[in-house]
Amino acid sequence: MSAQNDLHITVPEPEDKFEQKHGEMSVEEDCDYSQRGQWLRAAVLGATDGLVSVASLMMGVGAVKEDVRAMILTGFAGLVAGACSMAIGEFVSVSSQRDIEVAQMKRDKRISVNEEESEKEALPNPIQAAAASALAFMLGAIMPLLAAAFIMDHKVRLGVVVATVSLGLVVFGWIGAFLGRSPVVKPCFRILVGGWMAMAITFGLTKWIGSSTGL
Repeated sequence: MSAQNDLHITVPEPEDKFEQKHGEMSVEEDCDYSQRGQWLRAAVLGATDGLVSVASLMMGVGAVKEDVRAMILTGFAGLVAGACSMAIGEFVSVSSQRDIEVAQMKRDKRISVNEEESEKEALPNPIQAAAASALAFMLGAIMPLLAAAFIMDHKVRLGVVVATVSLGLVVFGWIGAFLGRSPVVKPCFRILVGGWMAMAITFGLTKWIGSSTGL
């Protein structure tokens, strides 16, 4: 009497192959987050700067004048000036960084003549960085302008601007934390308190100067 037993032998995957796949996944994730951080910083910074600076300007004017046209014109001027400033600043900063990296590669002689062009293509683009910063600034700055444009009551207008800015800051903080895979509560709280401080200081100082000078 003979019995036949089926043997099922599981061949484990070679460790080197497993480590290779695991290493590729880790490197890919690291590269994604590294590349993501470059444009994420500029985008969140530009949008937050546009939101807070334009809203603070509008709150400052609103502290001494109740005319809605004065607030809108001031906010629009801040939008244009801020977008230009962000674009120029980012262009100069990224251009300087690019020049330094190119000079360092040449000094280290790590690349050949044929590889130089491909390496330069991987460097940050100043024009793209400037355009992204200006666009992000304008997107943030347009929020308080739209919030105040159709409200005639002065006190309600100021309250709506503060509420809109608060909501925008929380959204920007959440987006930055979500895309960067970091905790959400701390960045949102930090950016919200900073925006409140900027608007409160601008409103208070402008109110004080206006009362002292009789404006």
